[in-house]
Amino acid sequence: MTAAEISRIAGVTRATVSNWRRRHDDFPAPSAGTETSPLYDLPAVQTWLQRRGHTSTASPTEELRTALRLLGPSSGVAARLFPLVAIASRRTPEELAELASLPDDQLIARAEKSAGELPVAVPEAEPVRYDLNDAGTVRALLGCVREAGAQAAVDVLAERELDEGAASGVYQTPEGLALLMARLLPAGASRVLDPACGSGTLLAAAARQGARELFGQDSLAVQGQRTAVRLLLAAPAAETVIRAGDSLRADAFPDISADAVLCNPPFGDRDWGHDELAYDPRWAYGVPPRLESELAWVQHALAHLEPGGHAVMLLPPALAFRSSGRRIRAELIRSGALRAVVSLPARAAYPLHIGLQIWVFQRPEPGGTDRTTVLFVDGEGEQRDGGASTPSATDTAVASTRGSSRPRRYGSSFDWAGLTDRVLAQWAAFTTAPDTYADEPGVARAVPLVDLLDDVVDVTPARHVRATAADIDPAALAHRVHDLYEQLAEQVAALAAASASEGWQPSGASAREWRTATVSDLARGGALTVLRAAPSGTRGSKGGSAATVDRPVLTGRDIAVGNPPSSGVVDIDADTAHPVAAGDVLMRAIGGGSATMTRVADDQDAGALLGPHVHLLRPDPARLDPWFLAGFLGAEDNIASASTGSTHVHVTPGRLRVPLLPLEEQRRYGEAFRRVYELRTAVRRTADLAADTAATLTTGLTAGVLLPPATPETRSA
Repeated sequence: MTAAEISRIAGVTRATVSNWRRRHDDFPAPSAGTETSPLYDLPAVQTWLQRRGHTSTASPTEELRTALRLLGPSSGVAARLFPLVAIASRRTPEELAELASLPDDQLIARAEKSAGELPVAVPEAEPVRYDLNDAGTVRALLGCVREAGAQAAVDVLAERELDEGAASGVYQTPEGLALLMARLLPAGASRVLDPACGSGTLLAAAARQGARELFGQDSLAVQGQRTAVRLLLAAPAAETVIRAGDSLRADAFPDISADAVLCNPPFGDRDWGHDELAYDPRWAYGVPPRLESELAWVQHALAHLEPGGHAVMLLPPALAFRSSGRRIRAELIRSGALRAVVSLPARAAYPLHIGLQIWVFQRPEPGGTDRTTVLFVDGEGEQRDGGASTPSATDTAVASTRGSSRPRRYGSSFDWAGLTDRVLAQWAAFTTAPDTYADEPGVARAVPLVDLLDDVVDVTPARHVRATAADIDPAALAHRVHDLYEQLAEQVAALAAASASEGWQPSGASAREWRTATVSDLARGGALTVLRAAPSGTRGSKGGSAATVDRPVLTGRDIAVGNPPSSGVVDIDADTAHPVAAGDVLMRAIGGGSATMTRVADDQDAGALLGPHVHLLRPDPARLDPWFLAGFLGAEDNIASASTGSTHVHVTPGRLRVPLLPLEEQRRYGEAFRRVYELRTAVRRTADLAADTAATLTTGLTAGVLLPPATPETRSA
């Protein structure tokens, strides 16, 4: 293990580990690595830390990763432990703690017996056998399930076997995206297939929408195991069949006709079986070219549908316009199989550098109603950040004349609830009455088939929904400009008030130094309580379902952008979610970028439910000032020392440090941090309004719906 990993286990900085190496002769010597990047023996380091009284402050998931590392490289570790996760998920926290306290021999015997009783076989899993060397790992696994949830343990085990990312081409489908795709299926879809099931996110989302027969296949056995256990956790009442193997070359379900197919297939796979599958009967719309593996997956999905059944697939944007796929796209359109295409912003899902698309298909029914249009929804303009696409100025102006503006994305946060509501509203209106569907310029349009069947057959949403000058009402836009100027003037005044610079003084000749305590220490002493939304693997015996709850839900995105709690569809279990109270300190569990990490709940937040990826710290007001706590917890250095990851960092709140100061001094710092928060909020809102105003003015002038204001020179002329 590296010095950085030692610092995470011990809850100290890397500099402290370096000091230990220099000052303590008994500190373990490097066992591998180089002089500049030494590696240490994990058991030796743990023994040394225990001798010196350093308790581990690592998160339960980090403890499990550490225990797995002790077992050494082995491709069979995950397969042996997956069944144990499913069994552990059915135990109460007290039962798991009792199991973990057993002597090694009894613990291993109980674990082996329990795993062997798993009622549903995990694909490709060997008969479970554990030995005494596995005792530490089993304890870490039980602790991870108890503290972080069974799904977190499943994901850590999968990391052992997979390198998820660009190098391997293995990506997880975000839960918000999976829920959106599942909700595009018609109500009543009971039998659902995912031929490239991966981690099982899509099938789990289908189960939350009511599916009761779930079929999945993946070319990687470990992914099949991961999906099987995930569905045991999320949908124990569903009939689940998971198989390992290549769906295109060796279809495990040749006789299955499903109500629906959900799929996030591999992209750009040139070795998908073009030559040996050239005469396959699935290619009803044309033989997929060698470079168009995605069109093979599309036709595989359609072949598995009942007539009238729907397939919702996540596909790369190039599929919409590549010349090699033009003929098959034309056949999909001509036959009425393609119903809708929805574009997503970049960074909504992996790979992050491109904006993916959701394609919705429906298998034609013999003698069914002719379909004359395809729906296009441009979700790229829904949110803006860095590499994400932005709406045209015309689109912004049209939205302005309708009295609405597009929500934005900041940093790593993403408004899945808002995007889902917007897309589903368009899809519902289109499917209810496709012939009378009313277009929303700049957002969605139903395009006649004949207009799509040109020489290019480009089905990129932005090409078809782009607003034009004819869509803008000059009087409404002029009124909107007036309103924007008034709002901007008010916000500039608020920014000026928040920018007052009086009262800031230097601390002295050098920086102040103070004793600190970790959040874990403060929690043990009763100074605060740490809460978090229930993990996704613990929704009750029947598996919960995401639904529109009566109360708003406070999400990580709300903290990042300074919004009030969200409404709409958020993937939580309302029965177990914690309510927010005024004075609570709210922290994003996943950071990244420059967005705000913490804030103090006010009366507007009070009563909202604690949403996913948010930590709640409830301080004792007699001992801790909330704004003082929020300010120090959100400091960049503090976050860096208590988190893992690079682009998106996962924060372990127990490792964050807080200065030990008298309450009166805390309140002085707290008031300062509150002013800083107000300044940050005012800057963001002013920038938003200025950008909207400038875009609306530019569009009005260039589209010919606004006249330039008169100047003294023009008035005299």
